[in-house]
Amino acid sequence: MEFSSKLLERAVDEVSQLPGIGKRTALRLVLHLLRQPKEQTQMLSEALQTMRSEIKFCKSCHNISDKELCEICANPNRDTSTICIVEDIKDVMAIENTSSFKGVYHVLGGKISPMDGIGPHDLNIESLVNKVKTVEINELIFALSSTMEGDTTNFYIYKQIKDYQILTSTIARGISVGDELEYADEVTLGRSIVNRIPFESSLKS
Repeated sequence: MEFSSKLLERAVDEVSQLPGIGKRTALRLVLHLLRQPKEQTQMLSEALQTMRSEIKFCKSCHNISDKELCEICANPNRDTSTICIVEDIKDVMAIENTSSFKGVYHVLGGKISPMDGIGPHDLNIESLVNKVKTVEINELIFALSSTMEGDTTNFYIYKQIKDYQILTSTIARGISVGDELEYADEVTLGRSIVNRIPFESSLKS
């Protein structure tokens, strides 16, 4: 792709590094910004810079937040004794969109994947185990995607907490094996949360 401006080329190169954005789409986006009033582009730039420099991670669940505690953990109407374990922040958003879950979350920040060099200590597993030891918890819901890495992560966590008197469950397999939660439709995902099954049953299947 030939560019008449090095400034345009640099902007397109940067935008094309975003997930799912190729060079042609990046060019369309950059040209769109050029056609907008300069103030609008400045507002976008400021919003991104402010987000990057000021955003926090909830000290309790590791969700993104503007404060030390995210709005979900700080909500007195949420059931803090029921924790839904998810891979990343996108999964929190997907489950919240179903309006089917009234507990709180624990964001692991990924899945155990030896092929990618990701082990248990690279994830937020230790803080989850500490919660189990120190906080009154009735149920842990495993809501990781039903992939080999997701199942491995679920089983590793289960082994860490199985000696504690806590109900462990997993979302029902309305989500197809291998699918990521963020791509599931809200109705299917909501039913999977509501119709969750004991984790031990999933080990036998």
